[in-house]
Order: sequence, then C-alpha cells, then structure tokens
Amino acid sequence: MSAAPDLAIGIGCRLNCPAQAIAALVAAALARVPGGEMAQKILFTLEHKRGQACIAEAARLLEMELRYLSVGSLQAAMPRVQTFSSRAQALLGVASVAEAAALAGAGLRAQLIVARLAANGATCAIAADMSHQGGHA
Repeated sequence: MSAAPDLAIGIGCRLNCPAQAIAALVAAALARVPGGEMAQKILFTLEHKRGQACIAEAARLLEMELRYLSVGSLQAAMPRVQTFSSRAQALLGVASVAEAAALAGAGLRAQLIVARLAANGATCAIAADMSHQGGHA
C-alpha cells in the first residue's frame, strides 16, 4: 500500500444510501478540519462495500481516491475508535466502519480528528497521523 494521506476519511453507509448524502457528509466533516481543503485526502471503507455503487459515485463526486480495506485492517484499529455500533458489529464484524476505516487508512499512529458523524444513512470520520502533521487538529 502506498503512503498514508494527510487526512484519511473513513466512510460507511447503509445499502443504497444516496451518493450525494455521503459526499455531503464528507464535506461537512472536512469543514471541521482547519486547512483540510489543502490536505491530501483519500477515502477509505470496508472491502465488503466494494459492490455498493453509491460509495464509488460519492468518491467521483468528491474527486477523491477510494481505497477498500479488509475487515482485519479495521478490526486492528478498533481499540482506537470512539463510537461503537452494535448493528455494524453484528453485520460487518467491526463496531465503527467509518472510524476504523479512517484510523486504518491513516496508519498505526493515527488519531481521530473528526469522530463519527452520521446523517441520511451515511457515516464519516477523519483520522490523521499527527506525528507527521503540521497540525490538522
């Protein structure tokens, strides 16, 4: 896998969530990060969601790269998540897809800088490896 981005944006969604809802939530999360518009940003989600066209369409709308992560990668990040969803745990094996995907995408020393946001069937969180940042918090 290539180097971690400045900002790793984890996304999750319910089946058939509108791509516009995902894109709007990502934009709202980025608005909470000073200097976020200038950072290198990559979207991350669970490999199980690869077949959901809404996620790929949201990435196109946002003009961001989308990477899929294994459930094992997300499970490894679980000790660092702040939000726990029993529904996500039961369905997908991880208790916070958005937060775990953001943390896994940003690297082993990453921290959440925007905890899970949820709206209109979508979830989003942002993480960064603060040891390499100029202060995106």
